Amino acid sequence: MRKLIEFDDDTADKLKQLGRDRMATLQELADEAFADLLKKHGIPIDLKDALRKSARLQETAGLREAAKPGPATPKRARKQGRKR
Repeated sequence: MRKLIEFDDDTADKLKQLGRDRMATLQELADEAFADLLKKHGIPIDLKDALRKSARLQETAGLREAAKPGPATPKRARKQGRKR
């Protein structure tokens, strides 16, 4: 998909220089910048990233379920279960 983005002259010059210094195209710089922005806001960049995030969420949910205490046992039921 193509989108037109406008930069002021100073920003455009700095981006061109950065591209030259890093031997990267403006497209590569833009891809990196947008990937960083999505990561900052917790949005998966690609399918692999989405699957990794989903697995982490399921693992965290599983740990929370395991840490929940069981139902409270009434005193009478506890006393009946004791050996004398």
